[in-house]
Amino acid sequence: MASLDVLVQEARALADGQVMPSPEGEVARVLQICNACRYCEGFCAIFPAMTRRLEFHRADVHYLANLCHNCGACLHACQYAPPHEFQVNVPRAMAEVRGRTYAEYAWPAPLGRLYQRNGLTLSVALAAALALFLVLAVALRGTLWGATGTTGAVGGSFYDVFPHNLLVSLFAPVFGFAVLALAMGLRRFWSDVTPVTSGQPVSAPASAEAAGHVLTLTYLDGGHGEGCHNADDAWTLARRRFHHLTFYGFLLCFAATAVGTLAHYLLGWPAPYPLWSLPKLLGVAGGVSLLIGTTGLGWLNLRRHPLHGAPAQRPMDRCFIALLWLTSASGLALWLAAGSAALPLWLCLHLGCVMALFATLPYGKFAHGIYRTAALLRHAVEKRLPNPVGLGAD
Repeated sequence: MASLDVLVQEARALADGQVMPSPEGEVARVLQICNACRYCEGFCAIFPAMTRRLEFHRADVHYLANLCHNCGACLHACQYAPPHEFQVNVPRAMAEVRGRTYAEYAWPAPLGRLYQRNGLTLSVALAAALALFLVLAVALRGTLWGATGTTGAVGGSFYDVFPHNLLVSLFAPVFGFAVLALAMGLRRFWSDVTPVTSGQPVSAPASAEAAGHVLTLTYLDGGHGEGCHNADDAWTLARRRFHHLTFYGFLLCFAATAVGTLAHYLLGWPAPYPLWSLPKLLGVAGGVSLLIGTTGLGWLNLRRHPLHGAPAQRPMDRCFIALLWLTSASGLALWLAAGSAALPLWLCLHLGCVMALFATLPYGKFAHGIYRTAALLRHAVEKRLPNPVGLGAD
């Protein structure tokens, strides 16, 4: 571990602008200081994991950065945070590394770099272009406004606008690509961040612990159950609650699609479904939950403390929130437009948002959720091993 004099010299050189460490180097620097202090050890999983190593190599830094939930508790508790000359800002240092994770583990790599540079523009342009393409396709058929269904009713159903096989041919490749790209990125990430636990089985207790942390967002409680920070040093549970609404709303919407697919192919029960049906109940509940959650997260993001996170990542984060919001809002509008002349237009807008969302999932904030799950699983495995350096216990 570096001596205090060396750390002071490095911090002063950094404050004077003499050195510009890489994001990984900055994480290693601040964690050397944190390893000597240990004041924040009970806040989250990062600090117990930190005590198991004396040096912080690139793989360790990526592992710890994705273990971070950016709750902000360590920043407001730190005696070495800005304006102290040590300039210790763990949330920002970790966030900058996480931003690099999206691109470095992306597959294919060129798409990851493109999204990192132009994520906001790319996502919005893709959603608009896809929606416009679908609108033009429907307009050329003369069914953009007031499609007539097989029963003669104005509005008809989804399949009166786009045949079922056409919808499958549009979405199956996009969904398959997203799953493949996420799987390839996760494979590389897991391979890189598990050298310490290689050869160690992922036990059922470790898996259950990691799943519990993922499903409950344990580390957004600030280490004591009162919540985390957002606009200032006040504790709040708002971020945890809005994250839960967003996460479970997304899962409910996905479940609605899965149940509808099974109903169509196994039961011969094609859409549209009545309000009391399981696909409709899951979809409406998920859409409302997702809409509330993303609205809250967007509001909190705009009010976030300037020292939290990486400024360069905010447009990308807001873009992901906006895509989720547009997907849920257009889906609910489509549900309300059932049987009306506006159904074809809302269907085109909703499908454009959904396709853009899934096409960009492997390269932004959603991918981080996958990497964080892997990091939590590694931590659950690692903490069950003997401490290799004897610096402390989890």
